[in-house]
Amino acid sequence: MRSFLILFSGIFAGLYFSWPGIVISKNWKCFNNIIAKSSEDKISIKAVLEVSPSYLIKSKNKNMPSKLRIVADACFR
Repeated sequence: MRSFLILFSGIFAGLYFSWPGIVISKNWKCFNNIIAKSSEDKISIKAVLEVSPSYLIKSKNKNMPSKLRIVADACFR
């Protein structure tokens, strides 16, 4: 039980240091809006500006973790 507590607190601390806005509800609304609009092919300008041009040029296949990272960087930082 102690190991799980240490593991989950480490995961939470790592996420908080990476994205300090992850605990703010307004940022979660931003995250949900970008996900909803991306399914309708209407991406917000905020999400587009967060993506580096080298990322768009170099990679053609974007997997789920990289898409999640881009959206989380747009909302939680």
